[in-house]
Amino acid sequence: MKIQHTITIPDHLGGLRLDQALAKLLPDYSRTQIQAWLKNTEITLDGQPVKARYSVIGGEIISVCAMLSPQPTWDAQEIALNIIYEDDTLLVINKPVGMVVHPAAGHRDKTLLNAVLHHVPTLQELPRAGILHRLDKDTSGLLIIAKTYPALMNLTKQLKARTITRLYQAIVFGVLTSGGSIDQPIGRHPLKRKSMAVIETGKPALTHYRVIERYRAHTRIKVQLETGRTHQIRVHMAHVHHPLLGDPLYGGRLHLPRGATPELVQALRQFKRQALHAYELGLIHPATQKPLTCQAPLPEDMLELIQTLEKDARSLL
Repeated sequence: MKIQHTITIPDHLGGLRLDQALAKLLPDYSRTQIQAWLKNTEITLDGQPVKARYSVIGGEIISVCAMLSPQPTWDAQEIALNIIYEDDTLLVINKPVGMVVHPAAGHRDKTLLNAVLHHVPTLQELPRAGILHRLDKDTSGLLIIAKTYPALMNLTKQLKARTITRLYQAIVFGVLTSGGSIDQPIGRHPLKRKSMAVIETGKPALTHYRVIERYRAHTRIKVQLETGRTHQIRVHMAHVHHPLLGDPLYGGRLHLPRGATPELVQALRQFKRQALHAYELGLIHPATQKPLTCQAPLPEDMLELIQTLEKDARSLL
């Protein structure tokens, strides 16, 4: 994709490095991308190549004639998508359980990325095909896909500024008496290659949770993420000894509640994935600058599990 701009440096930016000034004047592009264009002489100042560290005065004419960095090539595949919202700028998808978001070892195709490329072929030009964030394979719910580079940069900034609201519902082991917040760093587990863990050398991670409904030995909670670390909700809830029901990685062995109905015992044994669903997203629309909220109903397997938990809880009355 070719980018062309002609810009006059305003006087009030005088004294800044050129790359700093351009980051303010070209907010739709990352500073890393701007620095790469300067290095490749795809940006000129008064018709001449210039270094990123050049100190601007004001009044200089900047010409940008550049190509966005080439992206890896993936195959487009005709796979049904549950589209919650779509316009010319962005796409919000309700991802089903079992679908991988990005191609990787062991999952080279039939991913969400392959599906959205068939739906919007121009996403091939964008980093990660415009997919803003991830959900684990067996976590269902809402994902945002930017359809243009400016929208991707805008939404990425919102994500970093923590102004995108991400709400989840989960079912955890144990009866919680109240909600709370978990502010613990998360990093790669030092011994288990496929696992994350609360670890001092990890990245900051903040999770808020509130009680929706209590059962015999489980609780349904609403979770809000402030950060987006790998497996964050799963790791944090396991850390406070309330792992997600069905979580094969962090849940430990199955504990059957004493006195549970046979129906509940069967339901718990059959639920083989983490009981987690991303049900609501809130953001500022990159084009209209108006608030946008999207919701996705709970998947059938979680609804059936909740009904069974509720029926079991009523048997206590």
